[in-house]
Amino acid sequence: DEQAYTIFAESMGRSGYARATLAPEEGMEAAVPQLREAARLTMADMGGMPGMDHGSMAGMDHGNMDMDSSEDMSGMDHSSMEGTDQSNMGGMDHSNMEAMDHSGMSGMDHGSMTMGKEDKSDPFYAKGSGLMPKAANGGKFLSYADLKAQDPLYEDREPTREIELRLTGNMERYTWSINGVKYEDADPIRLKYGERVRFKFVNETMMTHPMHLHGMWSILDVGAGQWNPIKHTINVNPGTTVYMETEVDEPGQWAFHCHLSYHAAAGMFRKVIIEGGPDSTQAKTDVIAEDGGEA
Repeated sequence: DEQAYTIFAESMGRSGYARATLAPEEGMEAAVPQLREAARLTMADMGGMPGMDHGSMAGMDHGNMDMDSSEDMSGMDHSSMEGTDQSNMGGMDHSNMEAMDHSGMSGMDHGSMTMGKEDKSDPFYAKGSGLMPKAANGGKFLSYADLKAQDPLYEDREPTREIELRLTGNMERYTWSINGVKYEDADPIRLKYGERVRFKFVNETMMTHPMHLHGMWSILDVGAGQWNPIKHTINVNPGTTVYMETEVDEPGQWAFHCHLSYHAAAGMFRKVIIEGGPDSTQAKTDVIAEDGGEA
């Protein structure tokens, strides 16, 4: 029998959703299942709480992770500050869209994953945070841990160095920063053309920060080696540590910031300067912004 299905897509902060119908024929409709209760942040989401050991994430074997939860696959506008659309998506505003960038689910070997029966954990959610979603009506949420590249963009190689970026801020004063320093007081991040850099994001705040590097792709480390997914933006949940790598293949000056514009404007922003590279394409754009900048 031909059947229609109801499909849900949640926003990055799990504060809203879009609904659509997938059907073999136009005009068919599907039943809407009962929705689960909305998730709420608690004080357990504060970084540094028991069970949120950021240091324990370093060097962990992602290949042996239990996984049975979800995260957004948020893709962002991968443009330079001059508005050049690096993702060839015609100037669309991707900041609130659910997308998987160059990663996908096809061809995944789900049998190789360890599916926990009782203690279902996911490295992209802090233990005890209350954020790890549970699927309603027997469904399954997909998370960053489920992503796998369809076609690797780069050869898998060891990074030349690691840069730690602590995502910091103060909710009461509503200031946001990286490594405790706001954009206007910080030195630029200097990278060398041709190197491969590993970034370590440590979210010490109670808010999610979608970190976006302009001009170059972000390779999210899910333990899949050369099949790690390629993304525009890496979403870092409260109390979690997330790793990404970048092939420094685009000379010039670029923005690196939280894609929540009010966080970037308050200081969670860095300028990235690429040293070296083809002279003909040097200094494509200047990302210096007096107000902290916005994508």
